[in-house]
Amino acid sequence: MHVRTLTGGLAAACLISLAMAGGHAAAAPHVASVPAAAARVLTYDAGGSAEFRSAVDRGAAIWNESVDAVELRPAAAGQRANIRVLADDGWPRALPTTLGSGTVYIGRQAVDQGYDTVRISAHELGHILGLPDRKPGPCSSLMSGSSAGTSCTNRYPNSAEKAEVEGNFGGALVGRAPAPHRGVIVD
Repeated sequence: MHVRTLTGGLAAACLISLAMAGGHAAAAPHVASVPAAAARVLTYDAGGSAEFRSAVDRGAAIWNESVDAVELRPAAAGQRANIRVLADDGWPRALPTTLGSGTVYIGRQAVDQGYDTVRISAHELGHILGLPDRKPGPCSSLMSGSSAGTSCTNRYPNSAEKAEVEGNFGGALVGRAPAPHRGVIVD
């Protein structure tokens, strides 16, 4: 995950720069660092994702690498998960219930057509994180989904998609319904 806070190193660099420029350096008072807001932890259950389990875990890891405001973790045994991930023979889709909750289907139909399983997983998890489809769209947009074609293997959200998820969860109320879409998101 990204570094969430700045440390006293910035203050030290400023003092050194000031001294090198001929100014007077004085010890700065110690300022306690303000802790960053904790990431909202969402759990997922990929027990029903069959052959796509590693793709689901990698899709979750991509979101964890990409944003600070939310963290996706596998649910512990017996724990009710925010997100259920299932494999089926249809087209991939997400059924968000509230922001950060819902069911994702990794559909074999798209995989059989040649779409990248990790991209599918990251894309569908993006819906649970509040992102809509952006079709048609370029390969550089994770949320362009299938419109980018089977040759597209970009698995990472772009800067706008990252910012939108950060905004969704930076001050999100638990249980807030996702605003951009309702019902089944089919890609």
